[in-house]
Amino acid sequence: MSAAAPAGTAERILEVAERLVQTRGYNGFSYADVAAELGITKPSLHYHFASKAELGETLIARYHTRFAAALGGIDAAGGDAETRLRRYAALYADVLDKQRMCLCGMLAADLETLPGGMREAVVRFFDASETWLEGVLDEGKASGTLRNDSPSHDQAQMVISALEGAMLVARSYHDPERFRMVARRLVTSLSA
Repeated sequence: MSAAAPAGTAERILEVAERLVQTRGYNGFSYADVAAELGITKPSLHYHFASKAELGETLIARYHTRFAAALGGIDAAGGDAETRLRRYAALYADVLDKQRMCLCGMLAADLETLPGGMREAVVRFFDASETWLEGVLDEGKASGTLRNDSPSHDQAQMVISALEGAMLVARSYHDPERFRMVARRLVTSLSA
């Protein structure tokens, strides 16, 4: 059995840039940082991604695609709405366990300084997450497993906001368990 081919330069650039955004923020890294880590020249970076904005938009699209696939995996695994909400929160916990933050959460912190295309892509990411959550919440309300005391859209916004905020606070304390406690209580608060 042959070994897997090494990742191409563009993929390696994306891996490093994603980690840097998730740990430092968009404004906390430069092409020079990526080039130094990969042992390549800045012109080589520009060959693959003409601008930092182009790199950023590619990062968001890639992250969004992977996140959508993870949501599809949650759906495919089945279970009631509460179980699916717990799995959704676990996606965030898995990122935090790697000592990283949600890519789009980090970008949202820098939103006013991002190029327009990136700002729009960040909002699309959160919109898609809210839409998926609304479906889960509606399903849970219809089956009687989740509370039906406020609109699903409002609850979806609350879930995303609470999880993103809990990640930030847990990161400040270097304590992923703080995040898990908030996530457990959040899901419990939505249970019927």
